[in-house]
Amino acid sequence: MRQIVLDTETTGLSTAQGHRIIEIGCLELVNRRLTGREFHRFLNPDRDIDEGAERVHGISRADLETEPRFPEIVDDFLTFIKDAQLIIHNASFDVGFLENELRLMKHKQAKIVDHATVLDTLTLAREMHPGQRNSLDALCKRYEVDATKRDVHGALIDSELLANVYLAMTGGQTAMLLDEDSADGYIDPDVAGQHADDTTQSELESIPDLPIIQATAEENAAHEAMLERIRKSGACVWDID
Repeated sequence: MRQIVLDTETTGLSTAQGHRIIEIGCLELVNRRLTGREFHRFLNPDRDIDEGAERVHGISRADLETEPRFPEIVDDFLTFIKDAQLIIHNASFDVGFLENELRLMKHKQAKIVDHATVLDTLTLAREMHPGQRNSLDALCKRYEVDATKRDVHGALIDSELLANVYLAMTGGQTAMLLDEDSADGYIDPDVAGQHADDTTQSELESIPDLPIIQATAEENAAHEAMLERIRKSGACVWDID
């Protein structure tokens, strides 16, 4: 299964007021693992950036004067997301801005659903955590995803955070970013198992027998309800049939 975690930054909050996209950041997941492939572009919006928006993402109009315009990168972007599932937090905002850019250039397929499906993690979070704060920052805290390296919002770094949040929400898997011990998603088995023989026989013998406590019918029902929520995201790693 191929998924694309996507985020955008914009000149302001509303396309009705003429606001435009200034940054697109995408990360590729295949079978719930980050592949290392990404799509990242800054864009010249040909307009000023609202002060409030600039405070959020730290990007000025002067920073973008030499960047390409959306029609110059659209083919590469649509090729990257083609036939994937887009994972977006508050998808109506980002999709609305992307479709606005496609309409402005009179693209023959101006609907994102013509190119990919969309999963809104904000909707998913509200279903899983009703009545709670479900912003990306709140979810990072809830699922213990480290966001300390982010000084300002950025499309690529927010996509990285969202990827880890999404994996935690839908399967408890958070440590998915490539690191020094992995390449193209491969982890050296020698590194992965280098501590396997550290436990001595005496330590093993000292471990007490632990009681086995079976789940109650109510707990099994709650577990199945959670799996059903995960299935709605398109993947449930515990399904075996």
